[in-house]
Amino acid sequence: MHTIGYVVFPDFQLMGFAAVTAFEMANLALGEEAYAIDLLSETGGEVRSSAGFGVLTRAFGETVYDTVMIGSGAAVPPVTPAVTAFARDAFDTARRVAAPCTGAFVLAEAGLLEGRRATTHWAFARLLRERFPAIKVEEDRIFIVDGNVWTSAGMTAGIDLALAMIEKDHGQAVARDVARKLVVYHRRAGGQSQFSALLEMDPKSDRIQRSVSYAKANLRNVLSVEELADAAGLSARQFSRAFRSETGQSPAKAVETLRVEAARMLMEQGRHSMDVIAVETGFADSDRMRRAFLRTLGQPPQTIRRNARRDLAAT
Repeated sequence: MHTIGYVVFPDFQLMGFAAVTAFEMANLALGEEAYAIDLLSETGGEVRSSAGFGVLTRAFGETVYDTVMIGSGAAVPPVTPAVTAFARDAFDTARRVAAPCTGAFVLAEAGLLEGRRATTHWAFARLLRERFPAIKVEEDRIFIVDGNVWTSAGMTAGIDLALAMIEKDHGQAVARDVARKLVVYHRRAGGQSQFSALLEMDPKSDRIQRSVSYAKANLRNVLSVEELADAAGLSARQFSRAFRSETGQSPAKAVETLRVEAARMLMEQGRHSMDVIAVETGFADSDRMRRAFLRTLGQPPQTIRRNARRDLAAT
């Protein structure tokens, strides 16, 4: 049995419990209690969440856990000497220590991330980097595994982290079954971006949303302004003006961003060559794709693929 100690703080965020639910679903998938979970806190007793209601916890003690997870909140959690001491002990005794979202600040205060690669919610990444310059913060990652330390982005990324742990413990078939029970994508690669091109564009009108959806579904096309305008039911001139007004960028730039995002996902899956990916995502050739990656991500495609393989090997 894998024992998990999940640490919570006052005003912790309930979304973090999504990871706990993934382990619960693993028990159902396996038909046995493969994971046992203790909720922990510095003092024990009731700890209130940011939603206003509380959960019962056990105080830190001598129990040795297979996995220790540090919970998170909408702000950087309070880090007391007792909490950092517990984190250091867990690092020495547990098989792995994990910190979704702002929980990374606890591990950082305990000195456990120094010299390591780590991630956190994108909104806190700069603060983590500024406070702890010795950490190799990679803000554009879903999760990162460096040795026995696991960190992830915020909110639903904790599910990806838990699914990766379940896959490592019990295999891909069990993790896939758990994902189906949770009605989520099987598991996003750890190196996948925290950002979504569609969310970043955030078009307001149905017509512009329709043109963006059309572009995403037809990346192999040339996707000229005229083609996108036709999908939106507007003239080319009306479309260009409305698109820039709603998204803050030109149609050409938006299409390039969508292509980069699609190509990146294919690279992380690792099943196709760079030339095939370039054609499938509308870049026509790998050189054009490389230039687009440098403009959009500041990294060449080869670096993206190498990072994805490294993260996959680590899990």
